[in-house]
Amino acid sequence: MAQALGFDFGTTNTVLAMADGGATRSMAFTSTEGAADSMRTALSFMKDAQLGASALKVEAGHAAIRQFIDNPGECRFLQSIKTFAASALFQGTLIFAKRHNFEDLMEVFVRRLRNYAGDNWPSDVSRIVTGRPVHFAGASPDPALATERYNEALSRFGFPEIHYVYEPVAAAFYFAQNLKRDATVLVADFGGGTTDYSLIRFETVAGKLTATPIGHSGVGVAGDHFDYRMIDNIVAPLIGKGSHFKSFDKILEVPSNYYSSFGRWNQLSIFKTTREFEDLKKLVRTSLEPEKLEIFIDLIDHDEGYPLYQAVSATKMALSASEEAPFDFAPLGRGGHRSIKRSDFEGWIADDLARIEGALDDVLDKTETKPAEIDKVFLTGGTSFVPAVRRIFTERFERDRIESGGELLSIAHGLALIGERDDIAQWTVQ
Repeated sequence: MAQALGFDFGTTNTVLAMADGGATRSMAFTSTEGAADSMRTALSFMKDAQLGASALKVEAGHAAIRQFIDNPGECRFLQSIKTFAASALFQGTLIFAKRHNFEDLMEVFVRRLRNYAGDNWPSDVSRIVTGRPVHFAGASPDPALATERYNEALSRFGFPEIHYVYEPVAAAFYFAQNLKRDATVLVADFGGGTTDYSLIRFETVAGKLTATPIGHSGVGVAGDHFDYRMIDNIVAPLIGKGSHFKSFDKILEVPSNYYSSFGRWNQLSIFKTTREFEDLKKLVRTSLEPEKLEIFIDLIDHDEGYPLYQAVSATKMALSASEEAPFDFAPLGRGGHRSIKRSDFEGWIADDLARIEGALDDVLDKTETKPAEIDKVFLTGGTSFVPAVRRIFTERFERDRIESGGELLSIAHGLALIGERDDIAQWTVQ
């Protein structure tokens, strides 16, 4: 039986799992921040004279966050790097004068995970099974390009076989291990960058679990988009969005593209090194509200992106439990302390919710499946806790058919289990 490694390379978190005879275990990682069975998909780079004049100290996950927090202004911090995978526009980013393309970043991240895993990293893996979304994030995602980049990065580790499985299919397979009878299962996987659906018929034949894919759909909208809406409505007006500047004898609005980059975690990670940021700094001299742009520039110069991410995430999580929650981010000044109503938040994300629901309609319509014909609905991913998202399902399906769980682990463990199967080709995609 093949030794299988399941690799859930997520926008927000990454998990690896090993399968052995039908049993799975998460790979444990030990960094300077302690032990964990999942890692934030984040990297930090910092010059370290002890390692050599041009050497960089690289950390991943929570250790990357700690290195960044402890050394403000000295680190390059990157997060949500998966969002670049399918973008032809992303040709790399400069890190201390050296260009890193997507494949380089993915390789560096996996190498750090292997280092943190130590003896837990298996020496006899014959295949790695990697999750991929049904629909990659981005305006015009190229899934073939993403696969090419994944292949290039992972091939540098010498894995004999590299396979890809839709992330919701892996989550469905993990969930199906506990089914008591044959069932038609709809899995909704809410990641950081994408929402994916898979509709699968599971049956047990001669004691072996079999699956018949019925349909898939996806949309490049998920938790990070909700964060963007919060930043656009709470933060952006305080740092100059909608303000104006003088250009000769004209009064023009500050270009909105600055705020599009600022509100997306992957773009914010590289914004400091772009020409856009240099252009923004020049606008201060002619701005009609220069104090707002100065706050914007200070946030970038002082690497406040991750603290802002924490503040937004805390408010979003609190709104899942309460009708109103505080937003606190001191670098914004007095405007950085306010109360946010859930009703306002749901209004901001209304278009995103419509696209998430539209993708659900798509898989049901294409497969001519009625809600009553679905036996189980499995929701996975942190965004599934957002009340407005959950209502999409409770308004269509009976509550006792909706289940959730394994928000961080289900995909990786499902991938590892699929990797053990002799019929792996039935489950994989290009």
